[in-house]
Amino acid sequence: MANITLRQAARWCGGTVEDQYAEIVFSGANNDTRILQPGQLFVALQGTRDGHDYIPAAMERGAAAVLCNRRMGDYPAIYVADPRKALGDIAREALKGMDARVIAVTGSAGKSTTKEMIATVLGSTFRVSKTPANHNNDIGMPMAILAMPEDTQVAVLEMGMNHFGEIGYLSQIARPDVAVIINIGTAHMEFLGSQEGIRKAKMEIVEGMDPKGMLLLNGDDTMLRNLDREPTQRITYFGESEGCDVRSLDVRQEGEFLRFQVQAGRLSIPVALRLEGEHYVHDALAAVAVALKLQVPPERIGECLSRFRNISGRQEIYQAGDYTIINDCYNAGPESMAAALNVLGNRPGRRIAVLGDMLELGERAQAEHYRVGRIAAEKADLVFVYGELAARVRDGTITGGMPENRCLVFQDRDKLVAALKQMAKPGDVLLFKASHGVHLELVLEAFLRDET
Repeated sequence: MANITLRQAARWCGGTVEDQYAEIVFSGANNDTRILQPGQLFVALQGTRDGHDYIPAAMERGAAAVLCNRRMGDYPAIYVADPRKALGDIAREALKGMDARVIAVTGSAGKSTTKEMIATVLGSTFRVSKTPANHNNDIGMPMAILAMPEDTQVAVLEMGMNHFGEIGYLSQIARPDVAVIINIGTAHMEFLGSQEGIRKAKMEIVEGMDPKGMLLLNGDDTMLRNLDREPTQRITYFGESEGCDVRSLDVRQEGEFLRFQVQAGRLSIPVALRLEGEHYVHDALAAVAVALKLQVPPERIGECLSRFRNISGRQEIYQAGDYTIINDCYNAGPESMAAALNVLGNRPGRRIAVLGDMLELGERAQAEHYRVGRIAAEKADLVFVYGELAARVRDGTITGGMPENRCLVFQDRDKLVAALKQMAKPGDVLLFKASHGVHLELVLEAFLRDET
């Protein structure tokens, strides 16, 4: 990561710094004193707690300096009106200095997996850096940029949002050369009102792009195939449908391998993903499209995808003692929930779905949880539901034909774990799936304790 002087950073963000501290350098940034590393810039953000109260602790942990809006002592500091915005300004200029090509990825479901696939494929040819884990917002993405090595050739950045204006802001920081939109689903309906609103928010990704940039869209998604307003950037469609520029053919699941051909012009690339579920085809097609745009040799693309492994908590399938576990606790929305249940339904053995609430669905919450229950009734033999909307899922399972005693509702995590331990049997396949805020991974951890 680059060493940046306080003078330089202050100039980038319109801040001020005292002369005696102007030549102090920092490398990276952090807003959490618990994980702050020596030499980083501590960003004092105002949230549920005031980050300024943690400045002394940050300096004790070895922070090089502070980004803040008021003087809190005799510390090296950059003073700005808004530390959050200043962090973004500093990250934007630091990214410019790398002279790296920027790939931005967003979508309602699958954006993290797509980002990881793109980084894996491009890594065969370039020095690639990417946003880690869920660093996809106005705090995490700038901090991820400031942690990237100076010699980064390609930066792959995930962009998330739940309100209008957020992706537009991230796009202005990143200035993407290539932008990818995986799909338009129903996640964040609570704040965006409709799928049209979600599409409008996702399309903000072009706001920081050069008009000559490339926009990659899922050609199988009707919301993206039929835009209400054409962007100035050239569009490349990927998907299964006729007319897609990068197209999948002969898709089939063979055991743990998802196999298909990718056709792009005269090129034909065989792909064998060690993943289960056809929903991963679009993620891979996006990765292929980006790789071809950056002129990665075609033979490397299929080879890299064959080595791809998903990030922790994203449909990890493994044996734990006598059980097969499908750990998909990272996050959830209606589309990804349906895909995960489909993977469960294709597994041999007794199938148990352990489901938690899907958050931020607004007026659609009741209907979507009911719909998930209908799907679960077809795909699972037993359903355990945890959360405020658990009863609505149960209603869906009953309507879907599942006997009432096959779907159990819980509001208490410990009682859920106890019931799982009592009812699960050797050979069962268990899916764990919920929005991240439900922390269903704690249920999984507790269930597996003493079982492996």
